Parts: sequence; structure tokens; C-alpha cells
Amino acid sequence: MAYRNKTYVAFDGDNDIRYYHLMRAWRQRDNSTFNFYDAHDLNTARDSSQEISIKRQLSIRMMNTKVFVLLIGSNTRYLRKFVKWEIETAIRLNLPIICVNLNKSRSSDNLCPVSLENKLAIFIPFEKKIMQHALENWPDSYKKYKLLGKSGPYFYKESVYDKL
Repeated sequence: MAYRNKTYVAFDGDNDIRYYHLMRAWRQRDNSTFNFYDAHDLNTARDSSQEISIKRQLSIRMMNTKVFVLLIGSNTRYLRKFVKWEIETAIRLNLPIICVNLNKSRSSDNLCPVSLENKLAIFIPFEKKIMQHALENWPDSYKKYKLLGKSGPYFYKESVYDKL
């Protein structure tokens, strides 16, 4: 079994890749406390033209994943080929899911993919401090809530944002 210490980030590669690149830039800044071990650093698909090859490589990345981050943009809800599969795989692997709203919403909204309806996940806006907080804290909260049989969307209270 793989050592799970990575963060898997799923997003709309056509429209939202700049947000993923910004997350990587936050991680690389010398004076930043924002950090995550990116599952996308592990490998690349050898035959990137074949869906089955891509999914095989993504599966390997997910097996090394501690937490699944979904960047939710205006088109994410409609993506069926890879993002839907990534979400379903994260759910099947029982990964803690952090939904990051690119529209800065602090809750689930009509942009959320149907695959996540009634699934245990935390919803946060695309902001560095709350993202770091979620990466550090949501996996343990997720485990606790799962043991209690909880499901559905979760949100941080205003007091968490005030502290940050």
C-alpha cells in the first residue's frame, strides 16, 4: 500500500488551470506557510492521448493521496470525462474532499458537481489562508464525521475566517 501524504487537485483544465498554478506558486514562495504535497508531481501519463492511460496514471496518483481538492469553477459541474471520474474515485477511496469555490463562495452552490450532492465535503472559497487551514484540519475532521455517520456539505464558521 502506498504512503498517503499527497494532495490531489482536480479542476477544469481548460478554464481553471490558472488557479491550480496559483496554488503551486503559493506553495513555492519562500516566506509562505502554504504547503501541500502535490500528487501531480508523482508521474505523467505515458500516452496522454488515451483516456484509459490517463485514468490509470491518475489512479496511481490518487492511491498516494491523503486529501482530494476540487477547484469548482463555472463549468466544473458539467465536466463528465475526467473530473466526474476523479470525484467518484475520491469518494470510492474514502478521501477527505475539500471543495474550493473559485467564485469565493463559502458554501455549496449551484456550481457544485452532482456527484458531490449529499457527500461529506468541506466547502471553502479560493483563498490561501482558509485553504491551508482546510488542508491541515479537514482530514482529521472528515475521519471523525465519517465515524459518526455524517454526510453532506460542511462549512467553516465565520469565527474561523476571523481568526485567519
